[in-house]
Amino acid sequence: MYRFLLTPRWLGVHLFVVLAVPFCVFMGSWQLSRFEDRMNSHHVAEQAPKAAASAAPVALATVLPDTKAQVTQDTTGRTVTATGRYDTGHQLLVPGRDLGDRTGYYVLTPLRTPGGAALPVVRGWLPGDASAATPAGIPAAPAGDVTVSGALQPPENTGTQGVQSAGGLPRGQLGMISAASLVNVLPYEVYSGWITVTDATAPLKPVPPAAPSNTGLDLKAFQNLGYTGEWFVFAGFVVFMWFRLVRREAELREDTALGLIPDQDPAAEKAENAEKAENAATPGKLEEALPGD
Repeated sequence: MYRFLLTPRWLGVHLFVVLAVPFCVFMGSWQLSRFEDRMNSHHVAEQAPKAAASAAPVALATVLPDTKAQVTQDTTGRTVTATGRYDTGHQLLVPGRDLGDRTGYYVLTPLRTPGGAALPVVRGWLPGDASAATPAGIPAAPAGDVTVSGALQPPENTGTQGVQSAGGLPRGQLGMISAASLVNVLPYEVYSGWITVTDATAPLKPVPPAAPSNTGLDLKAFQNLGYTGEWFVFAGFVVFMWFRLVRREAELREDTALGLIPDQDPAAEKAENAEKAENAATPGKLEEALPGD
């Protein structure tokens, strides 16, 4: 009854199923592993700020040996110490920054290191409008050589909350904390990262360090989970259709064997249909074939 499964046509169907099912299972497993990797990264990112905060402070040169070095996910939030002199002449205010449920601005003062490059230091946050701020309302930075301790942060980008990348800010204000932005307003080289001080001078309030970027649960993570389900459904659908086609073919052959479906030779059926069509198109031939009265 099922000998038809060994015909060339059905052998091709079997080959397709044998290749398609493992491929779908492999793709589903790969998408699932991607989702698990994102979940693990999210878990690590949640624990990273706590681990970084509890780690012993390290010198700036340890994590950023020069201005070309980049802040990594492992070094983000790490407490670093840097020695130098504050350049109060190039102090900047970073407007539109929230702390809790209030909006204010950061006070950023470049720290000139002995090598000549500057480390952007956010000395704290103040409430209110940066455009209305006065020098008297902002605590002065310490004079002379100082050693600053704070959490290392990566450069901001257009996706960072509070960033104003459209420009048009008044002189003395900065929309984005990054070396690319600071190089246009500072006359010396700038480190790629910046720090937020641990202990701010009142009334400045310390700015909490942010978690590393691109480590949270985003839309891509749930896309991976959705693709996982799709590939496994495809694998099940291929198997289902194989059984369905086999059953349908077996039922068709069984009905033909029982005479429920005429088993007519395809060539003869085609010739008969052609003859009927020709007679219908030329009815005069049928009259000529009949004897006259």
